[in-house]
Amino acid sequence: MSVISQLLFIDALGPNGAYRAHNRQTITDVAGHPLAELSLVPKLFVTRAIAALHKAKTLPLEDRLTALAEAGKLFATGEVDGMSAAEYQHTVSRMSGTPLSIVRGAVEAVAHYAAKVYWSAQQARPIGAVNDWRDPQAREGTAVWIRRGNVFAVHAPGNEPGVHSLWLEPLALGYRVAVRPSRREPLTPYRLINALRACGFGNDQVVLLPTDHDAADEILRQADLSMVYGGQEVIDKYAANPTVLPNGPGRSKILVTADSDWHSSLDMIVDSISNLGGTACINATAVFVEGDPTPVAEAIAERLAALPSLPPENEQAVLPTYSLEAAKKIERYLLTKAVGTRAYLGGDGVVQELGDGSAVLRPAVHQLDNPFAEQANIELAFPCVWVAPWTREAGIAPLKNTLVLTAVTRDEKLLDELFADPTIKNLYIGNHPTYWMAPGVPHDGYLGEFLMRSKAVIRD
Repeated sequence: MSVISQLLFIDALGPNGAYRAHNRQTITDVAGHPLAELSLVPKLFVTRAIAALHKAKTLPLEDRLTALAEAGKLFATGEVDGMSAAEYQHTVSRMSGTPLSIVRGAVEAVAHYAAKVYWSAQQARPIGAVNDWRDPQAREGTAVWIRRGNVFAVHAPGNEPGVHSLWLEPLALGYRVAVRPSRREPLTPYRLINALRACGFGNDQVVLLPTDHDAADEILRQADLSMVYGGQEVIDKYAANPTVLPNGPGRSKILVTADSDWHSSLDMIVDSISNLGGTACINATAVFVEGDPTPVAEAIAERLAALPSLPPENEQAVLPTYSLEAAKKIERYLLTKAVGTRAYLGGDGVVQELGDGSAVLRPAVHQLDNPFAEQANIELAFPCVWVAPWTREAGIAPLKNTLVLTAVTRDEKLLDELFADPTIKNLYIGNHPTYWMAPGVPHDGYLGEFLMRSKAVIRD
């Protein structure tokens, strides 16, 4: 990346170093002002880059871990390719519309995770397996945890920097990694890969491959294993492909049963909806209430209505910003889907123009008349929540197909049912927000379950 007249050039990072393509796409800020030009590499470049990753040797474990920890610090606090940490965070905020405080927190989380990523990955290793055939247990016969391949590719999202911590895990486990960045926000993976290279990873260990859609598919075909992000259509497209791990909508939910006081959980409920700007798969998009949901919906709306509408680079900003065109598109979709519901916030729209071609998306709170209403599974990238009644007769069916369910209940029989359901990926019991995460705790299962397998070994 270099700066000419304040325009950033985000180059591809191939096995021979930085590459500025003839085909470049302008990346704008949320107001439509040009911020950067992103190099888009052709299919041949992708093929040669992935081939170089396949040929490369994996760095020794200690070298990988040292480089990861140092790169995390450099990424979060240092100067990378001529850009300071403060300049990077401000640029990402303007580019993606993510509030600056959220960007800063995500960057710190990436650095923290980089230092603990191998330990975190080890939490997925079967208790009966070891990491090396040289382990003394191999003389008696054991299992060794090995990679399922050597090259891992990721089609990365651009909603906030923290998502890029996930592909550090395959890097820690010895994979060579190819990242196709989101065109919404390619600066974070560019900076992170440059930091990794500066701290010990070779150009043939981790690459950045910005592409058009045709070449993007080539990245997945050439890699051994891949991870992709997107909507339900992405989930459906790759559901039958054992080499691709799709990440789609979270549809995270909260349930409050009649044996619990929702007042004492209101802070948690509101935070679950609005934390991270409401843009993450772990934000709550539906709240189910046993009994009358109206007081809960009113209380949520009162809290969310107080959130300020500010440009993303403002220190006090908490809501996401989009281009005015993109914001109005989301608003039109919301208003269409909300027909027949009771609106407490957002009934007349959610767009708050900032006067520069950008707009904040204000929170939306709608009440549904039954737990099976289709809106309860609509996930939008801002604080938008559907509040619905729940009954014992409805059972756990309305709560299925969710990444995180926070259950505020004392009913252990109900908790047993929720825990046993395989479509409820994570269950938080009591006053724990849906966005809670920690190193070593699975997000959508352990990524290591996809990356690794166990091989039987016995030796003399």
